Order: sequence, then C-alpha cells, then structure tokens
Amino acid sequence: MVIPAYNEAGAVAETVGAVRATLAEAGIHDFEVVVVDDGSADRTAQEAADAGARVIVNVHNLGYGASLKRGIAAANNDTIMIIDADMTYPVEAMPELIALYQKGFDMVVAQRTGTHYEESWFKHGFRLILKWLVEFTAGRKIPDINSGLRIFSKKTIGGFFPHLCDTFSFTTSVTLGYMMTGKFVTYLPVSYAERRGRAKVRLFRDSMRTLQYIVEAILYYNPVKIFIVLAGFLIALAFISFVIAFATQLLVFYVLGVGALLFTPLIFALGLLAMLLKQILAEA
Repeated sequence: MVIPAYNEAGAVAETVGAVRATLAEAGIHDFEVVVVDDGSADRTAQEAADAGARVIVNVHNLGYGASLKRGIAAANNDTIMIIDADMTYPVEAMPELIALYQKGFDMVVAQRTGTHYEESWFKHGFRLILKWLVEFTAGRKIPDINSGLRIFSKKTIGGFFPHLCDTFSFTTSVTLGYMMTGKFVTYLPVSYAERRGRAKVRLFRDSMRTLQYIVEAILYYNPVKIFIVLAGFLIALAFISFVIAFATQLLVFYVLGVGALLFTPLIFALGLLAMLLKQILAEA
C-alpha cells in the first residue's frame, strides 16, 4: 500500500490504521504501508510512522504523482495499491479490489460515487468535459478517470513512469497509458466520503495540466487521432465557409472553404506519417 500525503496530520494516522486493520481482517498479512510525506509542514510524517507505516520524506513538495512514483519504486511487493490519506476512500473496499485484481486484470480502479464526489455543479461540469476528452483519447467508456484508489503491478507500471504525470494528473495519465496499450482495466463502484482537512486540488490549474497530458498521451500512444481531429475541424470549417459564401456571395469564404479542403488530406497524411514513425521507433 502506497499513500501520498501532504499536510495530512489528523487524517493520515487514521488512514494507516484503517488500512492495516482491514487487510489483517481479510487474512492478508504479507503487506506493508508506505507513506510518502511530500514536504509537509505539519506532523504528517511523525503521525504516519507512529501508526505503523514506513515513511519516505520528500524534503520539499514534489507533487502527488512524483510522490506515488517514489513510493511505488521503494515498495517491496509487486502488487501495489494506492489510496489517498484524507479518508475519502472506503478502505473496506480493498479486499474486493484485490479479489478482482487476482482474476487477471492489470489494474482495478475504485469508481467514486455519491454527493461528496460530485460536489458543486461547476466542478462536476469540468469533470464531465475532461472525462469526455479522456474517453475520446482512450476510445472506450471510463467510469472514473482519476480515482486515487487502485491496484496494479509494480513491474507493469514501472514501464510507464517516464510518461506519467508528477502532479494530480498521475492517475489520469496511468489510466490512459494502460488503456491505450491494451491492458485489462476494470472498475468497482465505491462510496466517496467527505475529505478530512483542506483540499489540495486547484480545479483550473490541475484541469489544464490534465488537458496537457491528454494531448501528450495522444501524441505518444496514438498520434494519428489528433490529426484526425484536425482534419475533421478543417472539413467542418470548409462546410461552414461554403454555407456563408452561398448566403453572402462573398468570394473570401469560397477561398477559405477551398483552402480548408485542400489542407485536409495533407493533415491526414501527416497523421499517417506520425503513426508510421511511432511503429518504427517501437520496433527499434
């Protein structure tokens, strides 16, 4: 179990204790709890250690994803589960996650449900937009794009480390990495609780970072997709231009429409070249 924690005094000890008790009650004894204290200014590290965790301390704040990478790399077991330190995820769901993982899935993710997950309509709207973009990128439905409770293999995820985000988009980037390389991923619905302490997520900033990693994932795993989007945009632009030109009889819109149509096959051809280059690099 790897738990990233930043200024989570007052919650981290309860999280560690609940994790240890739940795993022991499930008959799982060969486990360790690794807490990565990400440069906290409070007693997070001490409280985690007192609760029985092995604590790794970042001397300054590196970010959620960087802390998870460090904790995963330091873990002794190959089966890794991650959970946040703020008591939002139900630790009692862990045995069921483990049971699903043992059926052969590469990753099992807790799908958050409930009013505490949806929060305000504004945040919920932002999440829906990002969810649509991630689903478009992965080419499949994704119930929860960035859940912080999931289980996977240390050996498998290690190969994705260079392409995983060091901040809050870590979970989104690992979801895309697994899905776009044909890994088996499944979801388990869980009830999401109100967090303890102050939220560390900054909606607009972290959403922009997530968008950045969505584009990077497309370019790395399936570059032709972004060129298909661009080609589709040009076709739509051409259609709109011809409609306006027909309505206004202005030559400039005819020229714009023709130009957009001429660029469309060029953009698509660039996408095919990008895909060919990716295959060549993969075989090198």
